[in-house]
Amino acid sequence: MEEKKLDAKSIVGFVLIAGLMIWMMFNNIEKEKKSMAADAEKAKTEKVEKARETAVSKVIADTTKTDSLRVKALQGSLGAFAYSASLPSAKENVTEVSNGVLTLKIANKGGYITEATINGFEQFSKDSKKQVALIQQNNANLNLQIHTQDNRILNTKDLYFEPTVTKEGANDVVTMRLKAGANQFLEYRYVLKPKEYMMDFAIRSQGLSSVVNTAKPLDMEWQLKSFRNEKSVSYENRYTDLVYEYENGKDNSLSATSKLDEKSAEAVTYVAFKQHFFTSILLTDTPFKTAQLKSENLVHDEKIDTVYTKNFVAKLPLEFKNGELNYNMNWYYGPSDYNILNSYNKNLDEIMPLGWGIFGWINRYVFIPVYNVLSDYIPHGIAIIIFTILVRLVMSPVTYKSYLSQAKMKVLRPEIAELNEKYGKDPMKKQQETMKLYNKAGVNPMAGCLPALMQIPVFYALFQFFPSYFDLRQKSFLWADDLSSYDSVLHLPFYIPFYGNHVSLFPILASVAIFFYMKMTTGDQAMSTPPQEGMPDMSKIMKIMIYVSPIMMLFFFNNYASGLSLYYFISNTITIGIMLVIKNYIVNEEKIHAQIQENKTKPQKQSKFQRKMQEMMEQAEAQKNAKGNKK
Repeated sequence: MEEKKLDAKSIVGFVLIAGLMIWMMFNNIEKEKKSMAADAEKAKTEKVEKARETAVSKVIADTTKTDSLRVKALQGSLGAFAYSASLPSAKENVTEVSNGVLTLKIANKGGYITEATINGFEQFSKDSKKQVALIQQNNANLNLQIHTQDNRILNTKDLYFEPTVTKEGANDVVTMRLKAGANQFLEYRYVLKPKEYMMDFAIRSQGLSSVVNTAKPLDMEWQLKSFRNEKSVSYENRYTDLVYEYENGKDNSLSATSKLDEKSAEAVTYVAFKQHFFTSILLTDTPFKTAQLKSENLVHDEKIDTVYTKNFVAKLPLEFKNGELNYNMNWYYGPSDYNILNSYNKNLDEIMPLGWGIFGWINRYVFIPVYNVLSDYIPHGIAIIIFTILVRLVMSPVTYKSYLSQAKMKVLRPEIAELNEKYGKDPMKKQQETMKLYNKAGVNPMAGCLPALMQIPVFYALFQFFPSYFDLRQKSFLWADDLSSYDSVLHLPFYIPFYGNHVSLFPILASVAIFFYMKMTTGDQAMSTPPQEGMPDMSKIMKIMIYVSPIMMLFFFNNYASGLSLYYFISNTITIGIMLVIKNYIVNEEKIHAQIQENKTKPQKQSKFQRKMQEMMEQAEAQKNAKGNKK
């Protein structure tokens, strides 16, 4: 019995020991499996990492090889300027700056202005939502052609500049450098001042004498295709031209109407690519020794709307001094406004087509100051009317003198007719007797012409003033939405040569006023002018002109500024009124006749003109008699 108990205990112990051993063996196997899995995962990770490291090393090696080849290729084409092309700035980026009135974008590639927007002004018409941009969409470039010491020819417009933007007080400064090394560069420096259309601009070089051939100048080329900005392309194009100043203050321009015009000039101090109401100007403190200038007309058919008006090109050499460039210049991008341009005291007012000689003098010192005062306080349409009234009042004594002369000649007409009949076969004698009659009557036959001649400078000055006056742009009056352009009241579905495809109302009113004015004045002139033997009948010619002149004006002014047509309408209407007052209330033909008869009885002193004419006729008569005696 005891033996059996022992055997049972042994069995239980054996089972326990066996179970424990089995558990330990199983646990060791699981640990071994986990260890093996961990080792496998580690090996796998190490393999991936190694592969990655190998791939990265290969990419780095390939990139280094590519950059090395690229740098080598750049050096082969750009020489020392490959340095600039290898910088991080060698990208198609732009730097934008604005001063409130002007917004500029300056490109890394080329270092020049690729966008110049005039803030606050709209294209074509008011509320068009399109701002006036003088430069955009690659219509302009500035390029320096560089001749290197290793016989390369490089163009800066194709090279990358490194930009830097800083502040100098309130001024924004953009520096663009085309580098040939860390301290070797060509620099463009733009300084934009608050609320100014004029900016400082400088071109200088540093340390390039060993890189660039400084024996001859750098050829700088400035080119611009001028965008159309106004409603009438033909009218805008007529006032779009290239103007330049040369040889200590002289100014000249290229033709605005020719298909192509080219000129050269020396000692040029500014070049202006002038559009009708906006302009781009490059000025320099150091005159350009020579300049090659070109203007190409891009408006080939005025019936078709176009994007551009002119293509301007100026080629200007930059001279080296002591192996370096150093030019201080200015850019102007802004309105073609006489008041703004004149404020810079750089002779920029000559860009405005105000007329030469006395015509420009009248505009600068009379019309512009007077109109400025009026337009400061009242709307432009009303200002034009008051301005017209003032001009006609000032000219009314001239009108009176002219009409009085016509009245005197009209009174003498019957007596002149008698002389024509009496001395019809002797023209010389007839002229002598006619001059004696004028002398006795105290009548100067030139008195009627002189007042008319005096009005010509005023007429021409006003003809130049209205198309050039910037403040009229997009100012409305009555049905005209823009006093600087035509006042269309009807659009035509077809184009009439020399007239256009629209009907402007102010030119019609002006033409009607001219018709009645000429009806009054031409009739009196015809009656006061005696017919001359062998000469055409002026009365018939004048009757024809009564109808021809208004029609000519109607065609001529249909595409012109409505402000100019408004002026002529008001001016002729006022002149008609003044002449009616003179005729009906001031000049009395009966009194004039009585005065002439009284003058005949008095000894008359001849004027210098009458005396000279008398002497000439007497000499001619003596020569005629001498020839007759010889026969």
